[in-house]
Amino acid sequence: MGASRTTLYFLVLGVFLLLMVVVAAGMGAANLPLGDVARVLLEGLPGVPTAGGGIPASTRMIVLDVRLPRIAVAMLVGAALGMSGAVFQGLLLNPLADPFTIGVSAGAAFGATLAIMLQGFGFLAVMPFLGHPAVLPVFAFGGAVLSLVFVYIIARDHGNIMPESLILAGVIVASFLSALISFLKSIAGETLSAIVFWIMGSLSGRMWHHAAILLPYVFVCGLIMQAGARHLNLIAMGDATALQLGVDVQRVRRRLLVAGSLLTAAAVSISGVIGFVGLVVPHINRLIIGPNHRVLIPASALLGGGILVLADTLARTVAGATEIPVGVVTALLGAPFFCYIFKRRFHSGRGGDGA
Repeated sequence: MGASRTTLYFLVLGVFLLLMVVVAAGMGAANLPLGDVARVLLEGLPGVPTAGGGIPASTRMIVLDVRLPRIAVAMLVGAALGMSGAVFQGLLLNPLADPFTIGVSAGAAFGATLAIMLQGFGFLAVMPFLGHPAVLPVFAFGGAVLSLVFVYIIARDHGNIMPESLILAGVIVASFLSALISFLKSIAGETLSAIVFWIMGSLSGRMWHHAAILLPYVFVCGLIMQAGARHLNLIAMGDATALQLGVDVQRVRRRLLVAGSLLTAAAVSISGVIGFVGLVVPHINRLIIGPNHRVLIPASALLGGGILVLADTLARTVAGATEIPVGVVTALLGAPFFCYIFKRRFHSGRGGDGA
């Protein structure tokens, strides 16, 4: 894809993301005029005058204190899942790979389930710290990192890690943790609904401190991924080719594996399990701008952020006063779309083989 077309595509992604922010900030139980929302969001930018008294204080409060923090978290989670998906698909040489392929989501779900169980089974009396709002994300992040460690130990063979070994190790660890989660759910009692709701993924109640927790992971891990984009392009051609071109394949694979897994763990610890974003977003971008990870990774961050803001807006508005878990919305939207992409790629590849 030419440089001008790539630039145009990034411009389109930027406009889409900004449009989704304005629309999401205006939609909800109280629908706000989009013009007022845009003026509030632009306040404080250099050269932009203050909105002034023409906008009610309630509008400013709803936008800045209620909806914008949740939108910011949605953008960061979507960006994290999109970038991680692009990296994992290139790293594992598998178009069906996503951030949860190697069991990170199962580990986070187990950690969160354990935290909810401890909170609901009377442990607060002896361990008051369990009542802190940060406990659940910490347990989820710890569970995700622990699952990554087990996957790494299982997949490692004489210091080397191969894509097939990672996928198989991820399946093993995820299956074991899913069984543990099922056991905990069977004895959960009144805490079962809280466990199920978290596992389905939700951004309800997310505030600025959640965005502040996630932002450093998105920034640092994103930089590591972008720095490894050229090597990832070579690895996608096969380990033998990459080695001949001077790439330390195992070192690059370990670095990108850790960066993608930590980024996914941080995102899942804040939002719960949200599927299909990391699977579908890289495919959409790859169809439009090609497989070059130098542009694929940042494009996946922008598109992932915009799509998750859209999905979360639908989750909190389409059912009226009842909020749908955003993970359900992404699955309902993502599964049919991924089937379309898969069928298109399959028929295209079959046609190419026959030519």
